[in-house]
Amino acid sequence: MKDPMIIENTITKEKIHKSQPVDEEVIFDGGVMITETDPKGIITYANRKFREMTGFTRKELIGSPHSINRHPDMPKGAFRGMWKTIAAKKVWRGYVKNMRKDGKYYWVLVYIQPKLDENGEIIGYIAGRKVAYPDVIKEMEELYAQHFGDEHIDDEIFQCSYGEVLRQKS
Repeated sequence: MKDPMIIENTITKEKIHKSQPVDEEVIFDGGVMITETDPKGIITYANRKFREMTGFTRKELIGSPHSINRHPDMPKGAFRGMWKTIAAKKVWRGYVKNMRKDGKYYWVLVYIQPKLDENGEIIGYIAGRKVAYPDVIKEMEELYAQHFGDEHIDDEIFQCSYGEVLRQKS
């Protein structure tokens, strides 16, 4: 079984050891963080704002799985629902608690959509992140804690396409 605290970059083959979580929030101050991935979720592009917020370098990010900044407080169901939604060529929207290279965390409101080729086939994904609404973060922390276990991995609350609000289903 793979150690979730070790990420291997597919380009450099470097093993990146994720930090232990630190219970200290870094507030995302705005702008837009953008990443692009291949169809398997390997990062192919990360804008400056994303690199600054996460603390990872371009070399560390490009070629690494996007789980490089996954916080262990996030329920597996959120990512299962995300993958189901974007694989169906829909836009997924959700609140995500991410972890920086230094172990500190930050919340964002994420929109992820598939990139399609001229034949309508998925060739990757693009994700944009903006400031999460503070009043919703508290609700999401509670909701995610209630739906954290594997028994909730396929709960409908995690399958949100554009126009739906995750917390309405709680």
